[in-house]
Amino acid sequence: MSDDQKAAGGQDRRLFAYNRGFWHGPRLRRILHLSGWDLRLGLPGPGNAVAVWGASPTAWRGRGIAARRGAGLVTVEDAFLRSVLPGRAKGRTARRGPLGLLIDPFGLHFDPSRPSLIERLVTDGATAGHEQRARDGIARLRALDLSKYNAHRPHLPAPDPGYVLVIDQTRGDASLMGAGRDRFLAMLDAARREHPGRPILLRCHPETAQGLRPGHLGAGDLRPGEILCDADISPWRLLENAHAVYAVSSQLGYEAILAGHKPRLFGQPFYAGWGLSQDEVPLHGRRGTAKAEALFAASHLLAPVWYDPCRDRLTDFDGAVDQLEAEVKAFRQDRDGHLAYGMRLWKRPFIARAFGDGRGVRFTDRPSAHVTLAWAGKADAVPQAIRVEDGFLRSRGLGAALTPPLSLIADDRGIYFDPTRESRLERLIEAGPPPGGAARAARLIAAIRAAGLSKYNLSGQGHRPAQTARRRILVPGQVQDDASIRLGAGTERTNLDLLRRVRRDNPDAHLIYKPHPDVEAGLRPGAIDASPLADEIATAADPIALLSHVDEVWTITSTLGFEALLRGVPVTVLGAPFYAGWGLTRDLGPIPPRRRARPDLAALVHACLIAYPRYRDPVTGLPCPVEVAVDRLKDGTGPRVPVLRLMAKLQGRLAGHSWLWRR
Repeated sequence: MSDDQKAAGGQDRRLFAYNRGFWHGPRLRRILHLSGWDLRLGLPGPGNAVAVWGASPTAWRGRGIAARRGAGLVTVEDAFLRSVLPGRAKGRTARRGPLGLLIDPFGLHFDPSRPSLIERLVTDGATAGHEQRARDGIARLRALDLSKYNAHRPHLPAPDPGYVLVIDQTRGDASLMGAGRDRFLAMLDAARREHPGRPILLRCHPETAQGLRPGHLGAGDLRPGEILCDADISPWRLLENAHAVYAVSSQLGYEAILAGHKPRLFGQPFYAGWGLSQDEVPLHGRRGTAKAEALFAASHLLAPVWYDPCRDRLTDFDGAVDQLEAEVKAFRQDRDGHLAYGMRLWKRPFIARAFGDGRGVRFTDRPSAHVTLAWAGKADAVPQAIRVEDGFLRSRGLGAALTPPLSLIADDRGIYFDPTRESRLERLIEAGPPPGGAARAARLIAAIRAAGLSKYNLSGQGHRPAQTARRRILVPGQVQDDASIRLGAGTERTNLDLLRRVRRDNPDAHLIYKPHPDVEAGLRPGAIDASPLADEIATAADPIALLSHVDEVWTITSTLGFEALLRGVPVTVLGAPFYAGWGLTRDLGPIPPRRRARPDLAALVHACLIAYPRYRDPVTGLPCPVEVAVDRLKDGTGPRVPVLRLMAKLQGRLAGHSWLWRR
């Protein structure tokens, strides 16, 4: 909240509301409370304030009471990054509520009759010094393909470049300030006259396309050769291919400015009158001139109150984008629902939750062309399916011990542990991080190191290696039949072969062998007698603690090699794990020649821990960014484990009755 907001609020923070939405929207009330407002019923006094929702049909009620009682007026509206779906949409994803609010004690951003908070922030110079943050924020939204609503499908192409984009809005939209169909017809006519010979593309509002509210224009208003666009195409992609943009007051008109256009406006939205648009209805110079970065700093960085629903606290613009990115990633992959194959019985409840943000998950034991989701180890039978595996920050406890994960991989190309084919992770590493991604990854590395986190976060013994002047090499054992060994190992394919090679190449080194925790627990094969080759055997030891006492790590494909990289420990690999072949490890194994990119550590970590996995908050059940998962792992909060062991025992007995488990 800006200083202007605090000052306008005065000392008395009681806020009286008479709109039903204030009392039926728990997230709305929570954001107001965290912002310092005490929401009340009753009648205000002269020192109090009345809240109204924008220019809603019931706003007159609050305005009238405020005027009669001498109270202040605070308008509340959704911020410009609201949610995945419009608030009127159905389903649990739509019911979550907004990620941010504009709480304005001065005016209403789409009402040009008086200056709003956004306008004041620009004209008073409060945006000075925020230019680079604004540029980074704009670039990040474009790279992540995020907008106010985010039900578009990023893979859908826009029409060929060169069209004139005419933006429709829903009837009764408060931001139109009474403008009706005549205004939209005039805009459409101007677009034709001013760009003769160019195709017109009429963009429907998302709520119109979903049948929630009618628009002003439709197919009947178009001429032959003109295009009605009601598909779920990315707004940024539409803007990239547009020759010119026409709008009344739509947010898409504002995003046109952010995308480098100078839109033709037939209304007086908050982004008009700054010299950034061609205004049919000028504001008579009240606003002056401003750069797009200043306007964005006001509208997205300073004016909104942003909310972190997982931590239940206020956050900043980047924190809101982190959360929205996580929710959108899950929705885009799950919106049409899944038929899942190869999921063991005990995994099905958390798979249903993790991938249930769309039309839900059904399970089958029969491979078919209809399967869309498969556990990676079973996916060969359904090659078209998205492959699912545990993420690299998984849990506090072993998967083999039936501990549910906080993170999952959902790879639509391959899977990270199989170097024989390209994975989505490889594509992400090659593409590099989005704007701000490297700095975010650097902060994540520091947080992981400070918390001592790893994939399983087992509370092992504080094993301290023997004092020696020799070079100390940590050799992590692996599960004998692990898929990464089967698919990515080189000449050495067993723990014994690994130790022999390390000893042969390092005869004078001090070797510390760390058995895999699954093997130590007797849950998976791979036990060996390491005593003839190793100088120490770190039984039941904390592997992350060990890394601070060794000079390097040698491994075939163990994830501990990646965790060593996070801590600056040199790593030699004999296989082709996901983190090898990028110039950060010493590679003695069969690295795929397609791994030509040379990322730094932050870029690798962004791909592996931020962009590739999906995280689910065990407290709220929401998709969440990796930073929330790190917090949960730090404080020991994890998914509940209800009767999983009993379910696992029933797995084999009921395997032939899959109908019992379909949903």
